[in-house]
Amino acid sequence: MNWGLLATAMTMGIAAIGSAIGIGIAGQAAIGAWKKCYLGNKAAPFILTVFAGAPLTQTIYGFLLMQQMKTANADPAFMLGIGIMSGIVMAFSAVVQGKAGAAGADALAETGKGFSQYITVVGLCETVALFALVFSMVALG
Repeated sequence: MNWGLLATAMTMGIAAIGSAIGIGIAGQAAIGAWKKCYLGNKAAPFILTVFAGAPLTQTIYGFLLMQQMKTANADPAFMLGIGIMSGIVMAFSAVVQGKAGAAGADALAETGKGFSQYITVVGLCETVALFALVFSMVALG
């Protein structure tokens, strides 16, 4: 068995699981926020889809790292460790990003204010996944 190739699949797979969970969390909040707007005869802001879709990028980061791992000449056990841990970090980043997006969607729909502050927090959650991607790529050489 080639542990290095197993690691490549696990990297993207784990990151994608986190993206799915995060999108589900933020998406449910966006739908609930739109419902509140409709019930209150207010315009439902389409911009809430930004919060719902933000965790999707962690799947892309997992894919990018997977592509680099496929051509890396690192020790297979090291690649397995990098793959699992980077995937987990990206997954957790996506989940907490979904939670932050959920709060942002609820707050924006209710007040109509604060988009830039809310998206900044969502972006901070994203940064953790970016760090995992870049540091893992550097470690692989």
